[in-house]
Amino acid sequence: MSDVGAANFEALLRALRDGGVEFILVGGMAATAHGSTRLTLDVDIVYRRTPDNLQRIVTTLKPRSPYLRGAPAGLPFLWDAKTLDRGLNFTLTTSLGDLDLLGEITGGGGYDDLLPHTGELQLFGIAVRCLKLQKLIAVKRAAGRPKDFDGIAHLEAILREQANDVEPRDK
Repeated sequence: MSDVGAANFEALLRALRDGGVEFILVGGMAATAHGSTRLTLDVDIVYRRTPDNLQRIVTTLKPRSPYLRGAPAGLPFLWDAKTLDRGLNFTLTTSLGDLDLLGEITGGGGYDDLLPHTGELQLFGIAVRCLKLQKLIAVKRAAGRPKDFDGIAHLEAILREQANDVEPRDK
C-alpha cells in the first residue's frame, strides 16, 4: 500500500506517458496543472478503453504493484487487460502513489467524449493531456460531491483571473 509520503506523482505520470497510455488528467491533479494550490492525494485519469490501451495500462502499471485501494491484504486481484475490460473505474494503490483509473466520469463521459475539451499542459516538466479549466469545473459541479465545492470556487477564481489577464500566460 502506498502512503502520502511515498507518493511520486511525477514518476507515475511519466510512467503512463512513457508507456504510451492514452489518458486525460482529471480531478485534483488537473486542477493543480491549471494553477490550483489545493492538496490532492491521488492521480485521477480517464483512460481510452481500447484493447491496445488496456494492455498498455496493464504493462505500464504491473511493475508498480497495482492493488485495489482499500481492499484487504491478500484479496485475490488479477491485474490484466480482461479485468480492466470487465470493469470501468478502478481505485488503485501503486508503489508510486494512488491512481484512479476512470473509464468515464459524471458530466463528461469517456475518453473520446472528453477529448475535444482537453489541452496539453506541462506538469512536473511532463506534457500531459488535461481537461480544460471550464470542463474541469463542469464535471466537478456535475459530480456534486461536497468535497468539490470549495475546489470549484477556487477553480472559478483561476478562470476569472485568466480571463482578466492582458498578457497570455504561455508565450
